[in-house]
Amino acid sequence: MKVYPSAKIRNICVVAHQGAGKTSLTEAMVYNTGAINRLGKVEDGNTVSDYHPEEIKRKSSVNTSLVACAWQDCKINVLDVPGFSDFFGEVSGALRVADTALMVVDAVAGCEVSTEIMWERADETELPIIVFINKMDRENADFHKAIDSMSAKLTRQIIPVQLPIGQEAAFSGVVDLINQKAYKFENGKAVEIPVPADMADDVETYREAMIEAAAEGEDEITMKYLDGEELTAEEIVTGLSLGIASGKVVPALCGAATKNIGVSTLMDFINAYVPNPLAALGTDAASKPVAALIFKTLADTFVGKISMFKVMQGKMKGDTIMYNANKEADEKVAALNTLIGKTQEQIPEFDCGDIGTVSKLSAASTGDTLTTKDSGVILQGVDFPEPTLSMAIAPKTKGDEDKLGNAISRLLEEDPTLRFEKNVETKQTVLTGMGEAHLNITIDRLQRKFGVEVYPIDLKVPYREAIRGTAQRVEGKHKKQSGGHGQYGHVLIDIAPDSENDFTFEEKIFGGSVPKQYIPAVEKGMRESLAEGILAGFPVSNIKITLVDGSYHDVDSSEMAFKIAANLAFKKACELAKPILLEPVMNVQITVPDNFMGDIMSDMNTKRGRIMGMEKSGKNQVIKAQAPLAEMYRYAIDLKSISQGRGTFSMEFASYEEVPAMIADKVIAQVKAEKEKE
Repeated sequence: MKVYPSAKIRNICVVAHQGAGKTSLTEAMVYNTGAINRLGKVEDGNTVSDYHPEEIKRKSSVNTSLVACAWQDCKINVLDVPGFSDFFGEVSGALRVADTALMVVDAVAGCEVSTEIMWERADETELPIIVFINKMDRENADFHKAIDSMSAKLTRQIIPVQLPIGQEAAFSGVVDLINQKAYKFENGKAVEIPVPADMADDVETYREAMIEAAAEGEDEITMKYLDGEELTAEEIVTGLSLGIASGKVVPALCGAATKNIGVSTLMDFINAYVPNPLAALGTDAASKPVAALIFKTLADTFVGKISMFKVMQGKMKGDTIMYNANKEADEKVAALNTLIGKTQEQIPEFDCGDIGTVSKLSAASTGDTLTTKDSGVILQGVDFPEPTLSMAIAPKTKGDEDKLGNAISRLLEEDPTLRFEKNVETKQTVLTGMGEAHLNITIDRLQRKFGVEVYPIDLKVPYREAIRGTAQRVEGKHKKQSGGHGQYGHVLIDIAPDSENDFTFEEKIFGGSVPKQYIPAVEKGMRESLAEGILAGFPVSNIKITLVDGSYHDVDSSEMAFKIAANLAFKKACELAKPILLEPVMNVQITVPDNFMGDIMSDMNTKRGRIMGMEKSGKNQVIKAQAPLAEMYRYAIDLKSISQGRGTFSMEFASYEEVPAMIADKVIAQVKAEKEKE
């Protein structure tokens, strides 16, 4: 593939609800360029952009794929992203570098949940949008209903620039409202035909609406239109182009991707009307020092690390040394490539705004800036969503355990929405991701890519123990005689709750009943005892212990003896001071559309939650609540179900609170049963 100048580059992110036909559309686009000689099918697992094993298995996109399409005199960089919410992290990276969102909408289903979510994401960054109403050949397909469903739920002015010729099984082509021409499709190729006579009225009505929208693109054109003058073809093109670039106008086209109907005319439209990268980067970006943003990282078993980048300013050349501004390290940039799915094509250089890949960078990760050392440029990275669903995993064998750390670090490189931690309190290895499918695919990848087999286990709650009451002068005595030196340690302690600190130790010894040199051993024994409470073996917190008395033996006393005595006293004192079980309580913030408020609040009540407040945020309500962590581990799944995928939430630790007696009894009984099994 040749080097394309910035003005001839189009960066398109293909977004949609799952199953609307993004990948089939991408397949038809690359087929039309001649890069492949047959159309692959998602159900057959042989498409260009869904080439990863997990995508073939699931028959849906999981990763962002770059498919460079050379069409006419332009290069269309197509970023095919997943439509399933578990993989919206992939969408974040692609939208950061795309210059236009191509929204694929199912002609049968119309506007769906992910359509709304993706649209909102594009609105946040004022990204231009074009709409492709797909599956016009399906039963119950209705172009006008699909448009109406979008207009009712979404922002911006959606304007058809094409009308379908026929629908359902009779769908055969499109009428171009801009040029007033009709096309039928034969083997994917557009053949001009007369505009069907029965469509004349519709063509006139929709063309007038399109011209009105085009007139709003520029003040001079607006004035001419308002004065009743007819716009020239050139003015319509200019007005539409400006309206699309500004985000005021969303053009709607149509077709059937699996039959390659309407795809070539879509590609022609992209070339003619979609803004090139300099519209967003600035016309002077090409003359600035080179700076490229890494927006995705792939861990390839054979090639190693592949970094996907967009040149945000200047021109990027291969076989050179660049500077990683985020890591403050030099990076050896070898050969540069473009991708057509998994097929790499080497290109000597990339102009400003182009998208490509480079392999085996040593320090680089997603979000990093590659530039020159003296440029002083650090580009804004990628804003990824926070993962909310956790799963505990355990290695199947000792060999798997040894390899797990390295394998996870490789996966974290390519997936910024994945988190990994070893929980000190529960002693579990915890993976956190965007949803069940995301976590299950991560486990599959560990096995397939790195040969590490793990299995999911139930997450444990990091409970703690505390006391509600007090106890005075509780005795702990350790006395042992076994020939020679014996062991003797004797302490008396007071115990009380301490809401301010996890643990406080004081001594009020008078008259040397416990020699000074043994007091640190008593404190150490107490601190060690905190690790395992008397109810269920959970750590003890919020406790104050005062050493008030004791005794010693000149020969038999030792630090070890006093540590053991302290441990005995601690356990006795806890039993007397009304021990209780504590659980972590989280601050939760939930954002949902207004109509789900009641369901969310009812569900929070079933989770022992407390509603702390509510506030309006655009079309949504933000609910602030507190709820026990034990009830929130699978909330990501519950919220998705209740809100039909429209809700989001975040949570952070608030405090520890007492577990209700009935639940505490169950937890304690369960822990004891597990210990008996061991």
